[in-house]
Formats: sequence, structure tokens, C-alpha cells
Amino acid sequence: MKLYIKPGACSLSPHIVLEEIGATYETEVVDLAKKVTASGVNFFDINPKGYVPALVLDGGELLTEGPAIVQYLADLKPQSKLAPPNGSLARYQLQSWLTYIGTELHKNFTPFFNPAATAEMKEHAGAMLQRRFALVETQLAGKPHLLGEDFTVADAYLFTVAGWAKFIKFDLSPFPQLQAFLGRVAARPAVQRALQAEGLI
Repeated sequence: MKLYIKPGACSLSPHIVLEEIGATYETEVVDLAKKVTASGVNFFDINPKGYVPALVLDGGELLTEGPAIVQYLADLKPQSKLAPPNGSLARYQLQSWLTYIGTELHKNFTPFFNPAATAEMKEHAGAMLQRRFALVETQLAGKPHLLGEDFTVADAYLFTVAGWAKFIKFDLSPFPQLQAFLGRVAARPAVQRALQAEGLI
């Protein structure tokens, strides 16, 4: 398998999951501004959507969108407990959190990385992030991870997105449960390997 990434971007989430399951894989960095891979290939020829993550499977099939990729990877190794069994209520709760992180957290970070975004847009997004992280804080109370004891792919995605706070100087101090969560996840050996591979530590 080959995962196309931009260091520190949302592609870090499936990168972490690949490490968690002990997969044999390679990564290739994409210049998203130029839409060119590190080996000089037009990225649109690989992923017509033009953004990361993109996972090319061993058979040549393409899988895109982080929440889909991480669930596929988790299902390759069910004993990892990175995703509850398909068809279970817990699996739908996992999908609910993946959706929430994508649409309510990830989306609201976007204006801060968009040079065309106005101050008003950033102010609105920041206010939304405060409210959305407050719900995450409540969810994490009394448990180590979003769904309870087991680390899941939703935790990998939350760790990735919440990690962007430091780049935009978004204050996470009102969310001590979240801060403790980020510390726990960062200490995981698989997470350390992914962060090191992307040059983030």
C-alpha cells in the first residue's frame, strides 16, 4: 500500500493507523500547491480530487477520504480494536465521531489555513471551534478515549485535527480532558513513529 501525505495534514490520521496495525506500506509527500508528488508525478493522475490522504492499495485500487481509509485499515486487522465490528452500535458511534471531527472540527480549522479568509471568517470559525471542542471535552470526561477504553481510528483523527491548534494559536487550556488525551495519544509508539516519519518531532 502507498499513502500520499502532506506532513501534519489530515493524512497523519491514516498514517498513524497504518503504524498501529503494523502494515507494510510506503508514503509519498505531495506538494498540494503544485499538485505534484515528491517523485514528480501529477497528483491529479493519482487522485482526481487533488488532496490528501489518498491510499493506493496493493491491487492498484484507490481509496480516498480519511474516515473511509482509516476504517478500511482498521478492518484489515480486527484484533487491533481500532474499530468496533461492522453492524454494531459501537461502529455507528465511531462513524458518528468521525463525521463530527470532519464536519465540525476539521472544517472550522480550514479558514485559518486559507490566505483568502477574512478576519470575520476566522473569528466565526474560532467561536465554532470553542463550542465544538466543549462537546469533545464532555465526551472525554472519565474515559481515556472517545469511545471508552480502546484507542480507535476516531482518536487518531481527533489527535490529528486538535494538533493544529498550536499552529493557529488556538488556546486549548479550557479543555483539560482534551489536553490530557492529546498527551496520552502522543505517547503511543505507533503515533511516535508516524510523527517522526513526517518530521513533526
